[in-house]
Amino acid sequence: MNKILVVDDAELNRELLYDILKDDYIIETAQDGFQALTMLRKHASEISALLLDLRMPKLDGFAVIEEMRQNDWIRRIPVLIISGEHAIKIENQCFHLGVSDFIHKPFESSIVKNRVKNAIELFSCKNQLEQTVAEQAVTLKKQHQIIQMQAEQLRNAKPFRHLMMEYSSAILEVETKLKVLNAEFSQVYNRNPFEAIKSRLKSPESIYEKLERKGYPVTLDSIRENLADVAGLRVICSFPDDIYRLAELFIKQDDIVLVRRKDYIKTPKPNGYRSLHLILDVPIFLSNGKKYMKVEVQFRTIAMDFWASLEHKLKYKKDVGSTDEIVNQLKRCADSIEELDYQMQKIRDQIDHSRE
Repeated sequence: MNKILVVDDAELNRELLYDILKDDYIIETAQDGFQALTMLRKHASEISALLLDLRMPKLDGFAVIEEMRQNDWIRRIPVLIISGEHAIKIENQCFHLGVSDFIHKPFESSIVKNRVKNAIELFSCKNQLEQTVAEQAVTLKKQHQIIQMQAEQLRNAKPFRHLMMEYSSAILEVETKLKVLNAEFSQVYNRNPFEAIKSRLKSPESIYEKLERKGYPVTLDSIRENLADVAGLRVICSFPDDIYRLAELFIKQDDIVLVRRKDYIKTPKPNGYRSLHLILDVPIFLSNGKKYMKVEVQFRTIAMDFWASLEHKLKYKKDVGSTDEIVNQLKRCADSIEELDYQMQKIRDQIDHSRE
């Protein structure tokens, strides 16, 4: 049976609550705040609920609540205030301090039982959930430590470093080809098809974690065969038609092999994300000959790149409130961005035609 501590300076109230609850709980009583705190200090782990009067001599209920807050007991033990009045200001103050509920006088047996029962069950579920979360956090920490250890072994392995050099070389090859096209566009069309190129090489931690998550062996051959995004580039364009023009010119080059194409511009993701993704086999030229490496290239507009960076923050930020509302706002922004991108493209075309 759960143990309940009833704290009230009126003996009659203690006896009434004892009679109502004695069949379902072990009842302990205290006649003032000092006695209550003495019992809490000794037996806090055993007490499942505290029924507390606010107005008591020597040490009132607010002082008891304050010490419970300082010792973090109030997070584990539900506090139900025994009250003979309905003062909204006092009740709001108590709820702000972490009180769970109120039991008003005169006591109605069924209401007292239900409020105590609900408070205990709610806190029991909450405490179990917090314990589960804490255990999961420990497990995740251990898993993260394992990933870091394995990743460090990868990082220090000479064959792995050589593989990363090959992927870095593939990034350089793609960057060079894109810059050549950019220079040509600048001369022929008097404008540039893209504004910026951003590149990244997947970290050993990310490589290890992704292979483990997908059930692939952690080997160099497995990295080559199963991961298409170890080497990645993001090409930021001003207008949607520049994305398609640049992508088509790029994959038409006779030494580039298109492995996979995902068009999230024509078919956006549910969250509103729009981008053109290409998985390519790109040749690199080493001392022992030519070799093809997989590279992921993403093409997106300037506005969509800004949107994606904001969406990325939401995805990996754990303590953001009103997540659903923010997701809806981002979806509306993504739709507005698409409309704006095509409006700007239309204006650019009008300006270009007026010069002819």
